[in-house]
Amino acid sequence: MLSLIKIVFVLVFGLYVASFSMSAAAAGTETAPEVNASDADFAAGKKAIEAKNWQAALTSFSKVVGREPNNADAHNYLGYANRWLGKMDDSFKHYNVALKLDPEHKGANEYIGVAYLKVNQPEKAKEHLTRLEKICGKKCEEYEDLAKAIAAYQPKK
Repeated sequence: MLSLIKIVFVLVFGLYVASFSMSAAAAGTETAPEVNASDADFAAGKKAIEAKNWQAALTSFSKVVGREPNNADAHNYLGYANRWLGKMDDSFKHYNVALKLDPEHKGANEYIGVAYLKVNQPEKAKEHLTRLEKICGKKCEEYEDLAKAIAAYQPKK
């Protein structure tokens, strides 16, 4: 009976730890997931990002920024969606706002680095890789992803 209780405890504890890890991973690039969670437009924007519906993401996150101009996460996602649409000026504008609001925003540092690669500025991408190393070390997902993108970078002509 005691071993059955131990097994149940281990399973329940394991599920708790797993659910915590998954919710942290889902937050990903957000610095204030608890604030953003209650915003319907923010949630709709994230769903649009997941569906790669960039225009819908722009619409939703623009509403968030209209109400909350200091929401670094929403600016980061606006930069991300604009980058996928090829609107690089708008992309850089929003990434830079996100980084002005939160210089240690891991997602914005990663994504602006990728954007710099897209416009053939690998040295600027490497600057953001260095920032990420200072923020979270070489083992954080954002650092690893940007490092891989830089390693795979081929200049566009």
